[in-house]
Amino acid sequence: MNFEAVLRILADNFRKYNISFALIGGFAMHAAGYTRATQDIDFLILKKDVPKIKKIMSTFGYELVHESEDVSNFVGKMKDLGKVDFLHAHRAYAQKMLERAKETDMLNGQFKARVILPEDIIGLKVQSSSNQPERHHQDMADIEYLLRTNVNKMNMDSVREYFRLFDRTRELEAILKRIKHDD
Repeated sequence: MNFEAVLRILADNFRKYNISFALIGGFAMHAAGYTRATQDIDFLILKKDVPKIKKIMSTFGYELVHESEDVSNFVGKMKDLGKVDFLHAHRAYAQKMLERAKETDMLNGQFKARVILPEDIIGLKVQSSSNQPERHHQDMADIEYLLRTNVNKMNMDSVREYFRLFDRTRELEAILKRIKHDD
């Protein structure tokens, strides 16, 4: 997948069609200082913009392979286009994540894109690891990294709220205790 070309084309078109978006997933982790392999691009968009997204994606050679109330997944008909996933913000928490997203330099300053905050990355990872137990270990490792590197810069009330929503406060406290002990 040609990440740079795909990101440029999509971000330019999202702006052209007035679509509010932010990067999530692997690119958001990278923007927060943690680089790991990723095979797709993940965006958070407003649910009302899904029809525009579908039109843009089909125009650029993507096929819609899955759609639900919460997500839509596209695969490029050509290998360089890769896979692009969209999380549809229709609940208050996701809408606030999108509002708080910050403009960030991406791909070594090649261009700028909005990216969700580290505490909101954590919120999505708490949700995904709750909904998909097979993701638990990787998501918790990502969360611990984000907390270790950003704990003094992030809104910990938001982080606590995300863990409380999924009845996982003990896990957060265990991570925070490890972080404090390691300092």
